[in-house]
Amino acid sequence: MTLKDSAYLPYADPEEFIVEWTDRIWVQRGVGLIRENYAPDAIVHGAYGTGVGVEPVIASTLAKISAFPDRVGQAEDVVWEARGDDAFLSSHRIFSSGTNSKHTIYGPPTHRRFSHRSIANCLYRNGVMIEEWVIRDELAVVQDLGLDPFEVARALAFRGWTGSATRDQAVDPLIAGDTGARPDSHGNECAFVLDMFDTVLGQSMFQRIEDYIARDITCHTVGNRTLTRPRNYQESWMDVLAPFPDARIEVRDIVANDSAAHGGLRLGVIWWLTGTYSGLPVFGPATGSQVEILGSSQFLLRNGRIVEEWRVYDQLAVLAQIARARGDEPAEAAAESSPERQ
Repeated sequence: MTLKDSAYLPYADPEEFIVEWTDRIWVQRGVGLIRENYAPDAIVHGAYGTGVGVEPVIASTLAKISAFPDRVGQAEDVVWEARGDDAFLSSHRIFSSGTNSKHTIYGPPTHRRFSHRSIANCLYRNGVMIEEWVIRDELAVVQDLGLDPFEVARALAFRGWTGSATRDQAVDPLIAGDTGARPDSHGNECAFVLDMFDTVLGQSMFQRIEDYIARDITCHTVGNRTLTRPRNYQESWMDVLAPFPDARIEVRDIVANDSAAHGGLRLGVIWWLTGTYSGLPVFGPATGSQVEILGSSQFLLRNGRIVEEWRVYDQLAVLAQIARARGDEPAEAAAESSPERQ
């Protein structure tokens, strides 16, 4: 599948396209350029629900830049592959840091430093963003600011998802995920990672984890935590699932890209978890209510094994869903009150 250069002009390739457009908007403060970069009816799926249209994206970007004026986002990797000859799907991993020097959705300034990771998965067609799945580790921000995640989450509104995010039918991401048919490349490696999701996470066969990972595995996960070695990696996934014993994890899209500059073959995955909060009460007393989590992972493979994972999902959004089920959300928690608005 050959990608036309119209998909990423005037840049050299999709990676440069993503990195340069991100800098133009977020670093150079060209917020209005979003109207050129996003389709008027662009669809954006975040941890708190789905938004449609370019103007809400402009509003949320402006609010976030204003709230954290010294925040700097550094591109760590862009994993991309074609979707037809005029489109590509990118998995863009960003490490951000800054200072909480102004009032934000979380409250008055704390003047403390923060850092966190995000992964933005974007479907671009002829240089225009059509649909996006963006996830931020907001738990890391709240913890760095010295705030109570439970109290913060009570004031956040969970809108819910629409469109392709409703997952009304299963997909085979190895052939065609939510963003369309994928190229016939790195199929064995993609199938390998998908098999790990199915066997280890889907069937709770955690003893099989060492079939997929290297001895010296490293995992960067939420709350700015970095874990090493198989036992800790195994437990990191068990910790995700334990609060939701009937959880179902479904991979909805996958991209693969081999680049020596980025360490070799990397895979980007968009995954969803759906389950009932009836297990380990790590988010407060169990509610028996359904919780949905939008997550994204990037994997680095070497010699047929996973050697590193970057896993991003928003635990604040989980807490917000559980607070809503308890009736804990304050009446003043308006529909626009979410980290995606700041």
